[in-house]
Amino acid sequence: MNNNLVLDVNENPRRWYQWLLFAIQHILAMLVACITVPLITGLPVGPTIIAAGIGTLIYIFTTKRKSPVFLSSSFAYLVPMATALGCGVATGGANDNYWAVIIGMAMVGAVYVIIALIVRKTGTGWLNKLLPPVVIGPIIMVIGLSLAGSAINNVVNGTYATSLYPDGNMPWYFGFTSICLALIACALTAFFATSKKKGVTLIPFVLGMVGTYLVAVILTIIGNVADVEAIKIIDFDIFTTNDWGSYKGWITTDFLFVKAIDQTASVDAEVIGQVALAFIPVALVTVCEHIGDHKNLGNIINRDLLEDEPGLTRTLIGDGIATAVSGFACGAANTTYGENVAVIGVSKVASVNVIILAAILTIVMGFFKPFALALETVPKCITGGISLILYGFIAASGVKMLIKERVNFGITKNIIVASVILVTGIGGLIIGFGGNVSSYTIKIGGTAMAMILGILANVLLKNHEGLPEKATDEEPIVIPTTEPLNEEELVERAEVKEINEDEEDSSIETDAKNN
Repeated sequence: MNNNLVLDVNENPRRWYQWLLFAIQHILAMLVACITVPLITGLPVGPTIIAAGIGTLIYIFTTKRKSPVFLSSSFAYLVPMATALGCGVATGGANDNYWAVIIGMAMVGAVYVIIALIVRKTGTGWLNKLLPPVVIGPIIMVIGLSLAGSAINNVVNGTYATSLYPDGNMPWYFGFTSICLALIACALTAFFATSKKKGVTLIPFVLGMVGTYLVAVILTIIGNVADVEAIKIIDFDIFTTNDWGSYKGWITTDFLFVKAIDQTASVDAEVIGQVALAFIPVALVTVCEHIGDHKNLGNIINRDLLEDEPGLTRTLIGDGIATAVSGFACGAANTTYGENVAVIGVSKVASVNVIILAAILTIVMGFFKPFALALETVPKCITGGISLILYGFIAASGVKMLIKERVNFGITKNIIVASVILVTGIGGLIIGFGGNVSSYTIKIGGTAMAMILGILANVLLKNHEGLPEKATDEEPIVIPTTEPLNEEELVERAEVKEINEDEEDSSIETDAKNN
């Protein structure tokens, strides 16, 4: 058993309601990001939620229930998805090419499986050399901090009232209301996470979100009654616009493969070639993110998920198959969610069976449309406030890895490697090929670029300073000053060292006499 966890991977909650609350916590953590992808691309929301649950189950059982990972829709494929939807569509045509998206996601799944088979043949020794802690730690920090912009946008523009002003040209108190609610969500979650009551610390995100949601409901009611637009936090109109008289208003049926049957866009060799160029390079990038997320989770639960059980081969195959199935159902790729990794880190509940229940509930929720609609009413400012903790926790996990592995930042090479990764990733350096600067055909984003440049810097630069790669208790390492010490400072340091040695010798002599 891992003493740092309340529930280890193979353990279960004692009571059914704890199990349920732990599962709901994971659903709430991933929900907004999950439905944002279909909202951006115009693809169906319900099937995307269902595919997240199905994909997670595929992953869990492929990895022999050894890795508590939740999968959901990936933002990395937004550009390839948009490219695929437009392939083979006649000029002025209104029908998107859904088959192109499905084929693209199948290609992504194939890439993952092929890489997994290569890893199975060659082992992961080369991977540990390419991705030592000095590279992985800052990468994990980048994964968390690169999401900070998204969190802050939700904090500032996260209410129904602010959505009425997409250009941002709204009175100041609209944004102020959104920020206040976000800070309430953040404060409640932090309070519950650090509470003395054990039961409360296990579900801080559920309590923080529910508590703030109740505040939002009260404000919305007051806003509607008094006609005060600024405090209309929640949009309940989605219930009035739903077709309750039809079974489609109750059950999700708009799967992508159903839509693809009636499409008019063509699928030929040229379209398949365009799809391959759009999806395969991105798949190579997301494999790197897959590795980083599993390194982070492994660090939190004190297991090597890539080297030991379940192993990188199984995690890649699980993720790849899940993505192919998800593409067929909704068009979105599946990926490991840092939000859910952070939930495990904060709550210290790593039970894989909790993840399984969360996945099953997600599928049910996706099929039962009223339930999905209810969750869609959760204002973005609430999830944004909670994300201040979630995304920050991911970044803090990277710092924790550097400390745990005792990475020696007295070595100039290590400082440079970390610096390049952090600035490249947080700054969002993008390299693109094809198309134009505003819309590349193939794009390598900030996290992937940070990993690539970090690996290159770590491989090409050498440690010529003679310092150990790991800091030790016997030889504490300090970060060197930016300027060399002058003669007076060198003399002063020598005198201090001599005094410390004399005191140590004196202490030893005293102890010897006493004994």
